[in-house]
Amino acid sequence: MAALHPIFLFLALTALTASVSAHNITEILSGFPEYSDYNNFLTQTKLADDINTRQTITVLVLNNGAMSALTSKHPLSVIKNALRLLVLLDYYDPPKLHQISKGSTLTTTLYQTTGNVPGNLGFVNITDLQGGKVGFGSAAPGSKLDSSFTKSVKQIAYNISVLEISSFINSPGLLTAPAPSASGVNITAALEKAGCKTFASLIVANGVIKTYEGAVEKGLTLFAPQDEAFKAKGVPDLSKLTNAEIVSLLLYHARAGYTPIGSLKTTKDPLTTLATNGAGKYDLTVTSAGDSVTLHTGVDSSRVAETVLDSTPLVIFSVDNVLLPTELFGKSPSSAPAPSPTSPSPAPVVAPSPVTEAPSPLSASPPAPPTETPGGAPAGAPSHESQNSTSDNGAGHVKGSALVAALITVSVTVVSSIVLS
Repeated sequence: MAALHPIFLFLALTALTASVSAHNITEILSGFPEYSDYNNFLTQTKLADDINTRQTITVLVLNNGAMSALTSKHPLSVIKNALRLLVLLDYYDPPKLHQISKGSTLTTTLYQTTGNVPGNLGFVNITDLQGGKVGFGSAAPGSKLDSSFTKSVKQIAYNISVLEISSFINSPGLLTAPAPSASGVNITAALEKAGCKTFASLIVANGVIKTYEGAVEKGLTLFAPQDEAFKAKGVPDLSKLTNAEIVSLLLYHARAGYTPIGSLKTTKDPLTTLATNGAGKYDLTVTSAGDSVTLHTGVDSSRVAETVLDSTPLVIFSVDNVLLPTELFGKSPSSAPAPSPTSPSPAPVVAPSPVTEAPSPLSASPPAPPTETPGGAPAGAPSHESQNSTSDNGAGHVKGSALVAALITVSVTVVSSIVLS
C-alpha cells in the first residue's frame, strides 16, 4: 500500500495542474480553416503569445473574407493594433452577451494595454440590440456599432471564449496611423525619455549603438537598465573593466529578434544575446508570474519594469537591475552546491578569464511577422447558473473542479496518515 501513496499524490497534483486555466489560440483556430488568415497574423505579430498568457480573455475572430478587407489595405503595424482591439480582457460567451446590465458595456482590450492609446480609444462598446443581435464598436463618443456578433466558435468556461464577428472594429485614428519604421527610431532618445540615460550614454560612448541599429531591421529586443540600477549595491565598477568587457556587458542587454512581452512570458528555453559567441553562452533565462517577468543571469536577476517601445520588429524594455553575465562576473554564491558536513572548506570560485576582445554579435534572426495592467474596470464575471444552463464547457469546469477537490482531499488524507504513522 505504501507504494500507492505517491500515485495518489501524483494524481492529485496532476488534476490540480489541469484545473489551472490554459489555452492555445493557434491550436483552437487550427481546426477552423475559415479563420486561417486571422490565425496566421496572430502568429506573425506574436499576439498569439500574449493571448496565451492571459487567464481570462475573449477573442473576436474574423473569417478570411473579413480579414482581407483589413490586410489588403493596411501595413502590419495597423493590422496588429486592429487585432489587439479584438482581444477583450474579460470573458464573454453568447449568454453573457445577452445579459449585459442595462444592455451596453465598455470593456478593455489588448490595444488599451499598449499605453499608446489616448483616452478610452482602446475600449470596445458591446451593446445587446435585442432580437438575438449584439453590436460591437469603438468606445469613442459618437462611434457606430460597425460590427456584430455572428456565431460562437469555442469556449473554455471562464478562461477563453472565441466569437466570430462580422467585421473589424474601427477606432478613431487606428487605420490612419502611419506605419512606424524601426530603422527610423532614435534608440538613444527613447532610452533617455524612459529614464535610462546612463545606459544610453554607455552604448553611444562604446560604439554599441551602431550594432543595435544594424540589427533593428531583422529584429531587436533591448533590455535597458534604469538609471538607479547603476547605483545599486553589487554593481561592478565599470571603470575597472576593459573596453572589451564593457562591450560584452552592453551586448548582453540585447538579443536578435523581435520578442515582445507576451513572447517573453511563454519562453522556456534560455535566450541567447548579442554577446553570445563561441567563448561563452552569455544567455538569459526567463520566469514569469502573472504579468511579472524576471530575467536571470546566473549572477543576479532583474524584473522587466515596463515596455518602453513596441514597434515591430523592435521592442525596448526597461529593467530594474544591470544584467551581469556569469562569463564576466562568475556565478552567484547561491548557485554553488552546498558542501557536505564532513568535507573541507571549498576552494573559492574562480571567475572565468576576462574577454580580451569584443565579441561579434550573432546574425539577427529572421523577423517575426503590451503587458500592463489594463485600464478601466472589466465587466463582471458570469454567473454559474447561466453558464451551467447553456454551456457544456461550464459543466465540465464544475465537474473538473469537483474531481480536483476529491483527489486533493484523498491525497491530503493519505499524506497525513503517512506523517502520523
